[in-house]
Parts: sequence; structure tokens; C-alpha cells
Amino acid sequence: MARGEHHRIHAHDRQQRNRLRVAQEAARLMSEHGIRDFHHAKLKAAERLGIQDAQALPRNQEIEQALRERQRLFDADSQPQQLKVRREGALEAMRFLGRFDPRLVGPVLEGTADAHSAVCLHVFSDDPDEVALFLREHGVPAEVQTRRLRLSREEQADYPVLLFAADGLPFDLTVMPRDALRQAPLDRIDEKPMRRASLGAVKELLAEPDAADEFERMLAAARR
Repeated sequence: MARGEHHRIHAHDRQQRNRLRVAQEAARLMSEHGIRDFHHAKLKAAERLGIQDAQALPRNQEIEQALRERQRLFDADSQPQQLKVRREGALEAMRFLGRFDPRLVGPVLEGTADAHSAVCLHVFSDDPDEVALFLREHGVPAEVQTRRLRLSREEQADYPVLLFAADGLPFDLTVMPRDALRQAPLDRIDEKPMRRASLGAVKELLAEPDAADEFERMLAAARR
């Protein structure tokens, strides 16, 4: 083997090892410190490890897979129960918000939710103030923020976000127009249309634990 080829293979192997190290450290930061943004987690992980090569930064899918593996190895006694509690909370919130056709999204659906995770829902109304008014009328104080989501590779839009707590769980509601029911925004992990679950789908997740586990395995396999 020529010296140049040997050097290239060695550099590639080192890069792959560093990608794995950064993914594992980013997963640790997300799990232990509640960082929810994959990009922020990977940059912070690379900084902590002293890795400056941009090619050694893992994709979001790699970080999510490392997070699942970490939860399986280190949080098997607590994470499944934390996930179940949040799915049960999602079910109750979706019943409460039924007039707004809620959809469950994010870690609670994907199966990676932990003690730091909010229950994230998309709710739909052509009047963005209608959801906030509904919450106020039912005595639920909510903080209002704005979130930018990608609708396609070229298009982005800002949406109101309502944050509140109920029964000790944090909730995160993104308010979207009703025609957004037809097309989900792009997922931050794989840049494909975001997975969303209806009330009926969430009931199935809770009613059939084996099916829920299989669903999560399918999601994990799709990310790879």
C-alpha cells in the first residue's frame, strides 16, 4: 500500500472515530443537561472534545441514534416511564384541545423524551389568537414565543408558540393555520416532513406497548 493511501485511510478512520465521539458527547449533553437543539449540542460537544474538523461533526441522525443507545444503556430504569408519563399527558392535552386538531410531534412521539422534554403539539387555527384565548378562558396561563420552521428547503415561516405547564409537565404548542394539516414542516433531524400523530395514534401507542416499541424501532431504523 502506498504511503499516501495509508495516510488517507488512517485520516478517514480518525475522522469516523471523532464523529462517533462527538455524537456520544452530544447525546450525553442532551440527556444530562436538557439541550434540545442538535446543532448546539454537536458544536458544544466538539468544543469540549477539542475537535475542530468540521468533517468530524456527526449528522443529526447519528446524534439521535447515540441518544437512543445512551438511554438504552444508562436510563433503562427511568426513561421509559418518563416517556409514558409524557405520552399520557399528551393524550389528555389533545382531548382538551380537540377543536384545534392537535398532533403530537417531537421526542414524545419519537420515543426519546426524558425528564427534560416538553410535550410538543401542533395545533391548527386560522386565527392564531384563538388558541391563546381558549387557554386563558380555561385558566391556563401561557407564555407566548415565536418559532421559525422550514416548510421546504427554500421556504421558512414563523409561527406562534404557547408554553405552559400542567400536572408538572411542560407543554409546547405551535399554532399553525389549518391548511398546514396537509403538509408538515421539515424535521430538524432528517429534513423530511415531520412525523405527526393524531389522538387515535397516540391512544394506540399507549394501549399497545409492544406495538409502541416496534414503532420506535421502525423510527430508529428510518433515521439510519
